[in-house]
Amino acid sequence: MKILATRRYPGSAFDELDDVEVSSLAALDALRPDVEGLVVSNEPVPLELLPRLRVVANFGAGYDRVDVAACAERGVVVTNTPGVLDKATADLAFALILATRRQVVEGDRLVRSGGWTGPWPEGRLAEEVTGSTLGVVGLGRIGSAVARRAHGFELRVIYAGRRRIDTDLAEFRDLDALLAEADIVTIHAPLTPETHGLIDARRLALLRDGACFVNTARGEIVDEPSLVAELASGRIRAGLDVFTGEPNVPLELLGLPNVVLTPHLGSATRQTREAMTRLVVDNLLALEQGRPPLTPVGMEPLRSTRPASSTSDDAV
Repeated sequence: MKILATRRYPGSAFDELDDVEVSSLAALDALRPDVEGLVVSNEPVPLELLPRLRVVANFGAGYDRVDVAACAERGVVVTNTPGVLDKATADLAFALILATRRQVVEGDRLVRSGGWTGPWPEGRLAEEVTGSTLGVVGLGRIGSAVARRAHGFELRVIYAGRRRIDTDLAEFRDLDALLAEADIVTIHAPLTPETHGLIDARRLALLRDGACFVNTARGEIVDEPSLVAELASGRIRAGLDVFTGEPNVPLELLGLPNVVLTPHLGSATRQTREAMTRLVVDNLLALEQGRPPLTPVGMEPLRSTRPASSTSDDAV
């Protein structure tokens, strides 16, 4: 099976693909009837140029830029990489919580700039993490992993979701109540038509003064101009790993001391990215050999027999 990959994906599993061509989708300017498999990182698929395409293997759990319905109409299977990135993304979310709540980046800037000139008792005071209330928007696999980490810091955890679930990890709140109650809010919902712009200006205004807002899910879930306005006012703090127009970040954010910015690092560990490649390749090999894919989008995922692709149980 001829595979077109939009980049050389990390890990040795990529080398198991016998016939793979690495090329950006922007370089496609003619029909490619030879291509049967496509590996993308949540990118729009030019189906009209790939008439014999059988599978789109998405490197990542989120696939909102892949037109799954159009693929289904053409009989093209779409797979993603759920589960293997839960822990890394939850770790980053918690890193942003700690960095934002305890003003770690501001302290680093102060030292590097030579601005730390007085005795330590006279330094600026941050807010406690321990004992605070954490609001998790979307208690799926990654949200649950964040909640488990929060218990280690003695945080009180509440959550909002499409429905109430039976869990000991957190107490249920409707979204507006969660935003008004939590000291720290972290977003872990997938981007769907229902969640696009979910956190709008009205809901941002519900956040407590001094609240910490963290997003490692998708930038489009939040009304970005309204978030920028709240941050510019100094009323809240934020740790942001995702943005609406990536890799472009609103210029207003770059000079703000009350926001920590990272370049979509949620799954960016060597182990996690290699496990994601492993799952991409396992899906491609399964289809090539006439077996069902392990993690088809919109279907119940099958269990991989390879340990590297089952490092976590589920993803956003």
